[in-house]
Amino acid sequence: MTSNSLVELDRAHLVHPVSSFRGHERAGVRVIASARGATVTDSTGHQLLDGFAGLWCVNAGYGHESIIEAATRQLRQLPYATGYFGLGSEPAIRLAAELADRSPGDLNHVFFTLGGSDAVDSAVRYIRYYWNALGRTKKTQFISVAQGYHGSTTTGAGLTALPAFHTGFGVPFDWQHKIPSHYIYRNPIGPDPDAVIGASLAHLKAKVTELGGAEHVAAFFVEPIQGSGGVLVPPAGWIKALRDYCKDNDILFVADEVITGFGRTGPLFACEDEGVVPDLLTVAKGLTSGYAPMGALLMSEKVYSTIADGAGDSLVGHGFTYSAHPVSAAVGLEVLRLYESGLLENGRMAGRRLMAGLESLREHPLVGDIRGRGMLAAVELVVDKEKKTPLPPAALPARRIFDRAWNNGLIIRAFPQGVLGYAPPLCCTESEIDAIIEKTRKTLDETLDDPDVRAHMA
Repeated sequence: MTSNSLVELDRAHLVHPVSSFRGHERAGVRVIASARGATVTDSTGHQLLDGFAGLWCVNAGYGHESIIEAATRQLRQLPYATGYFGLGSEPAIRLAAELADRSPGDLNHVFFTLGGSDAVDSAVRYIRYYWNALGRTKKTQFISVAQGYHGSTTTGAGLTALPAFHTGFGVPFDWQHKIPSHYIYRNPIGPDPDAVIGASLAHLKAKVTELGGAEHVAAFFVEPIQGSGGVLVPPAGWIKALRDYCKDNDILFVADEVITGFGRTGPLFACEDEGVVPDLLTVAKGLTSGYAPMGALLMSEKVYSTIADGAGDSLVGHGFTYSAHPVSAAVGLEVLRLYESGLLENGRMAGRRLMAGLESLREHPLVGDIRGRGMLAAVELVVDKEKKTPLPPAALPARRIFDRAWNNGLIIRAFPQGVLGYAPPLCCTESEIDAIIEKTRKTLDETLDDPDVRAHMA
């Protein structure tokens, strides 16, 4: 089928996630035809370095034959097995055990989902069950962090704190609340780490008080690094301080590692950086490196046992048809093996090179901030460095910067506020990291020449 035919079929039938429907119809689809390592090729033959690993997910890189073989072997042997009725499959059982063995602390119980959004939904349902099982039925309020992302299902979108996921959808619900982000670069109290941590703790305490005290608060959801909010990295000690507060006040602490998990920031889980053990942990994306749909919710012994004892011989009425899918689990097992056979270490080295390369762009007239950890980073663009003035809306940062990078052979995330997001595959070579930096530099220079940008430069 010709590329033009695909574009027309796409316009007529395929609804794309998080897009302007009419805008997409006008622009037309770019069809990805193949990929290998960190390089993707579109249907016209144009090759690009994937600086965003698909959607923060192809951590291992494209085209690993061993992953393909694991999936194919499982498809031939057992393409589906339900987890209902006390049934199961070997790959899912083994993957749950491997995750429990590697996760922080006592997160020993794994509920598999299809992705990150339904892992968050599952967390909310199990948290409600947990408190009801304890007879503490007033603990119904949930808190998350502004500019955080926790999925786009109805429940998760309410915990998400980005306006595009609320407008027109009737969320958030009245039991979903937010505290301000740490967002160091634009934090009104300044960049001092202790001050930022103190302010966040004060905001959380105030919100808990506003909701009637800890006896009304069920859980606090947080990303170790806020991804879709613009790759916002908290100061060292921030997540531990909030975790300690939640523990002291009997509020369940949920670490959303859908983006940060599986080597994205260096270790297998970002929580390990500060020795934080959450009560619940959500993962997806890098779990299968995007080769098959799968997410997971990991529960501590306390949470699991309370739910189990509360239910007794009764059913716990939550589940999905494709939970613990054997093919996805087989993929997850092989991906985990690859991580521990050198990909995690390569990702650490590549991450250091990525951050150093991005730092070399700091003096560019448009660069206001560089931030990141490991293979997760961002460049925030401004037209006035002193005032931190964002790019004007007329410059259409999300569309134009993405297009320029694409034309230069690079895929990045271009956020509407003029932030460039990076999450390359962990398999990147030194030369590929260097090419990402040089293609970024060229894209910045072209953006500097944009009349809509030039008109607002300081």
